[in-house]
This record gives sequence, C-alpha cells and structure tokens, in this order.
Amino acid sequence: MVTEQHHSILHYITFKTKAHNVDNISRTKAYQNFYFRFPEIRWSLVAAIVSRNAGWNMTDLYLPPFRGLLGIKERELLFTTYERANWLIFSDAFPQLLMYQLSRKYNRPLFHLLTKFHVSRFMVMEWNHFWKSNDKARLLNALIINEQNLIQHPTIEQQFFDKKVFKAFPYRLQNHLFMNAVLLPDCFGHLHGTYVHNFTKIDRRIDVGQKIAAMLEFPNIQEGILDFIVSVEPTGSRREYEQFLNLNLPGAPFLRAVYPIIAHRDIIRNDWYKRGGVKRKWQQSQGLPSNLEIGKSFYLKRKLLYTYFHLKQLIKKDLYH
Repeated sequence: MVTEQHHSILHYITFKTKAHNVDNISRTKAYQNFYFRFPEIRWSLVAAIVSRNAGWNMTDLYLPPFRGLLGIKERELLFTTYERANWLIFSDAFPQLLMYQLSRKYNRPLFHLLTKFHVSRFMVMEWNHFWKSNDKARLLNALIINEQNLIQHPTIEQQFFDKKVFKAFPYRLQNHLFMNAVLLPDCFGHLHGTYVHNFTKIDRRIDVGQKIAAMLEFPNIQEGILDFIVSVEPTGSRREYEQFLNLNLPGAPFLRAVYPIIAHRDIIRNDWYKRGGVKRKWQQSQGLPSNLEIGKSFYLKRKLLYTYFHLKQLIKKDLYH
C-alpha cells in the first residue's frame, strides 16, 4: 500500500531527479555531490567521472578536426547519442541514489518504491541485499550491469541510432583506431584510464565500467581524481584537465556555450532483467588494464587526427587552385 509518506517520497524524488537531469554538467555535479555525502555508494564516483568524459566527447565535436571531417548532421547525431544515453542513465540511477538517501533518513528500506520509477527488479533486489549485507563491491557491480543494460535497447539497438550513428563511417573509424577513452585525470598532468572499443557490445561496456571502478580503488588514482573533481568545476570542456598538460592543441568550448537544453521524451521502459537476466561473466571482475597511464597514447592519436585533418585541408586547397 502506498501511504501519504510514500507519496511525499515519490514527489521529492521526481522533483529532484528532474531538477538535476537538465544537462551533462548538472548530472555530473549531482553524482559528485552524492558521492561526497555517501562515499559507500562507490558507483556514484564512477558515474561522476564517466559523465565528465561524456561532456568532453560532446564538446570535442566543436574542435576543428571534427568540424572539418564531419558534417553538421553527423555531429548533431553523435551529440544526441551521448546526450540521450547520459540522460537515460541518470533518470534511472538518480532515483535509486535518492531512495537510498531517504532509506537512511527513515532508517528502513524503501526500495520497493523504486518500481514506481520503472527501475529494474534486479536493482530492487540488489539494494535490499546491500541494506542487509553492506556489500559495497556487489552493489557497485550491480549498478554497472544495470546502467549498461538500461541503454542497450532504447539507445544502442534503437533503429535510428544503430543506422545513423553506429553503422556510420565516423563511429566505425573511431572504433577501429581506438580513439575513444574514459580518462581519469588529476591536477598533476596524469591521465589514467582505458580505451572504449566496440561500444555497441554490452559485454565490452560492462568490462570498461568494471575496469574504471577497479582503477578508482588505487589510492593514488582515487586521491588524484577526488582532488581534481573538488578543485575543477565541470564545464564539459577538456580544458578542465588540459590546463595541467603541456599541449599545443585548441581547447574545446564550454558545453553550455554551444549546446542548448535538450527536452527528452521518456519512453515506457520494459524491465531488461525480465528479458535476459544477468550473465555470470558480468558478475566476475575482468581485472585491470595492462597500462593504467594512457595520456601519451591518447594524445598521440589526437595529434594524428589533427595532422590528417590539416593534410585534407591542404589537398582541398590545392584542388581549388
């Protein structure tokens, strides 16, 4: 039975989620702030840094190589893909975080109410298990599994995105050259992280999430990330961490200077857990990347992209002279 108190809780969570799910920057800050209040929910730190990376990918589309090599429509589609996945994950995950906060406040589990937000039965069970066991590692992995299953059907496999983005040349080129990465910067010029290859494959995305979570358990990496996110306000631009690097590349613009607020249409969500359940391998740690420091290789790839872009510009100029 839904009581008057339950109605108040549902209203509060709906209001707070909508207020913070405005754009990439508001989501990043909401994840960060939640982590500092409840550090036992380790996923919120993973979500904060992955959300920052999504913002950097969005504003990358305004850098010269992307503007020169991709058409306006292609760049709009890539932005829409990042934004839609970012919004969708937050709309599912943040109610879960707030329900935990309120369960702590009232000193009793309220996770059965998560079904009102179309949260998977899998996560309702996992939150109840966490409440009893305090198994932080299991909850972290469950949230990684959930978020990637959540976006698989409505975004990754959705016919429009599948045809216009994931089967299009720009995505295939980036995928082939291993140009996408999740970076964990600090204020001393270090860039730890891992490359994202075969983004459309759910196993691969879960593997990446687990690797990022494992890296954040390293004291020096975690300390560096925490110092970074406390010291550097999220803007959606790689300038956030590039200010600590010795680079000679144009800086990306601030996200709110180039992108409007996007109004998303929510869809009826079918519970992914009922469709396919959880694979055993998703619940097993995949281990750390062989090379945690990827800054040099990441920026070598970006410099090659700039070189390719400038060569194309020169060839184009010669053709018209």
